[in-house]
Amino acid sequence: MGLKSMLVRAGAYLLVPCLFLVFWDIMARQLNNEVILPGVGQVTELFVRPTESLIAMGSLAINVAISLVRVLAGYLLAVCIAVPLGILMGYYATAFRLLNGFVALFRPIPPLAWVPLVLAWFGVASLATLFDVQKGSGYVYLNNLKFSMVFIIFIGAFYPILTSTIHGVMSVRSTLLDSARVLGASERDIFRKILLPASSPSIVNGMRIGLGVAWMCLVSAEMLPGSLSGVGYLITHAYTLARTDIVIAGMISIGAIGAFLDLFFRVIENRKFAWTRLTR
Repeated sequence: MGLKSMLVRAGAYLLVPCLFLVFWDIMARQLNNEVILPGVGQVTELFVRPTESLIAMGSLAINVAISLVRVLAGYLLAVCIAVPLGILMGYYATAFRLLNGFVALFRPIPPLAWVPLVLAWFGVASLATLFDVQKGSGYVYLNNLKFSMVFIIFIGAFYPILTSTIHGVMSVRSTLLDSARVLGASERDIFRKILLPASSPSIVNGMRIGLGVAWMCLVSAEMLPGSLSGVGYLITHAYTLARTDIVIAGMISIGAIGAFLDLFFRVIENRKFAWTRLTR
């Protein structure tokens, strides 16, 4: 790819964001009200100094890091449970018949509907409570991982991953599996060399969707009692103080990290599963 084509592609990607920033700045100047819509420069200053403390709640960088850890904790828990369960339900018809009705019952329930139950079950308990850590730097880190927050994020990510995994396993052609058995392949070899590779594109796509949903559940999870940090809590607290610039900076931070993680999955799909385009 030549330099000219690279510049053209970069310009195409940046065109809409640049037009949006120009429109934003014009509207901010016309309104002349920082509470309704702060200027681009005012929000940019928060990113120029990301380690500066904001409204006595720590810096933007620290709150983003705390939120990222919470999202990854709930998301990885969802992956560890949903992928094996999805493979089990997709491969074994008996398991699907036994579990599908139960899964279908809870799948339509929004993550926020779980909040009353989650608060009743876990309260403000965290990993610090589980490991009986009551002071020191370890307490600060572990106390940020409230079980209630992790559970809400887990529920949001769980079902997209589960359904995509089931679909991926069920989509594997039975002729491939039967041919492998006829040729003497063991069940272990069938799983490792046929079932898992063939269903991986759908599984990874479900993981990608689940991560996006996990980020969408983050703000709601960080509004639960016991939360005193994180981007979601920062946005909520900034709103009560009419600091719209911090609200917008928090929203941009969530969007930017989510877009970066989504790009990570896109790269994996393009590099590892390019062969799926040939089968369409």
